[in-house]
Amino acid sequence: MNAQSAATHVSGMDPEVFAQFHEQLRRYVRERLIPAEAEVIATDTIPADLLAEMREMGLFGLTMPEEYGGAGMNISQYIETIHALSYALPAYRSIVSINVGMVCSAIKNAGTPEQKAEWLPRLAAGDIAAFGLTEPGSGSDSAAMATTAVRSGNGYVLNGTKRYITNAPYAQLGLIMARTSRETLPRNAHVSAFLVPLDTPGITRGKSDKKMGQQGSQIGDIIFEDVFVPGNALLGGEEGRGFATAMQSLDNGRLSVGAAATAYARRILDSATRYATERKAFGEPIAQFQLIQAMLADSQAEIYAAECMMRDAIAKADAGRKILMEAAAFKMFASEMCGRVADRCVQIHGGAGYLAEYEAERFFRDARIYRIYEGTTQIMQLVIAKQMLRDFAAGAAS
Repeated sequence: MNAQSAATHVSGMDPEVFAQFHEQLRRYVRERLIPAEAEVIATDTIPADLLAEMREMGLFGLTMPEEYGGAGMNISQYIETIHALSYALPAYRSIVSINVGMVCSAIKNAGTPEQKAEWLPRLAAGDIAAFGLTEPGSGSDSAAMATTAVRSGNGYVLNGTKRYITNAPYAQLGLIMARTSRETLPRNAHVSAFLVPLDTPGITRGKSDKKMGQQGSQIGDIIFEDVFVPGNALLGGEEGRGFATAMQSLDNGRLSVGAAATAYARRILDSATRYATERKAFGEPIAQFQLIQAMLADSQAEIYAAECMMRDAIAKADAGRKILMEAAAFKMFASEMCGRVADRCVQIHGGAGYLAEYEAERFFRDARIYRIYEGTTQIMQLVIAKQMLRDFAAGAAS
């Protein structure tokens, strides 16, 4: 079944059709994507035949409106899909979620009708996108953004460098944040968003960075040197809205990372449980030892808690409620939880857990990034606390 042909309306796919798609994806993950992991890790890239299959399944158009060739999933269906996909190697989710959760979301929410008509069908069909916010000297600190977009004739000239950009080595489209004003007030009014084809003259890409983990998901620099883009590249046709658009997209991005961390933790726990039932010491499986059972039980409880947080947050999002705090809390808890589960998995494996021959060592490295991208744990703490204080002040005022 093709997800693109299964869309119903903007409120989401038909629940029965979505259930069929979800089960098909779950089987595909276990029967096709997991067996291909060794090749992806060895080559640090997803093979072209697998990408073609993922495009055919509609994975690049999950939340695109039906009229643009997408599946029209709502937030909860999208996150449940990401959760199913993320049981496998993180690279599979990474290449899809930037398209769907970040760039598509921004275009849907803030793009002009012409921008939607031009880009959404291409993204739904599988063009790869990149989200350009982070720079060598700025990430969460938007006031320090150095990339500039200066008016020139009927367009803008971009100069600057974006760093740690997922999909940068091979993306066709970049959603690029750039400074269009020196003034940062009103808050973040200096940041605008641009839709930039990455074959535009003046753009160069740095080499793919070597990473601790997450092989197959490539990141790198995107460098802009006197890059001219026409005026219609400005997202929504309005300056000063870039940071707000980025933050709105980051809610989806944080839900996606939280879902990925939760699903990967389940994969890690399954691996640890399997090893504990097979490895024997003192004449019996180590799964019979109570301290091993304690690590398994703690992992199960924490994964269950993260799954409950995920489903609460996405239900609120589907109901149209703002979920800034819920998305941040879920992302923070799930990413930290995944790290703890990965650490326990290594411990359960004992000496074998330190060897590359076993999955535990790779899981440990893969899990570490979840606490960093789409906002570090420390930034999530600030987001949560600031929202708490705003809510408290609003309650006190009323």
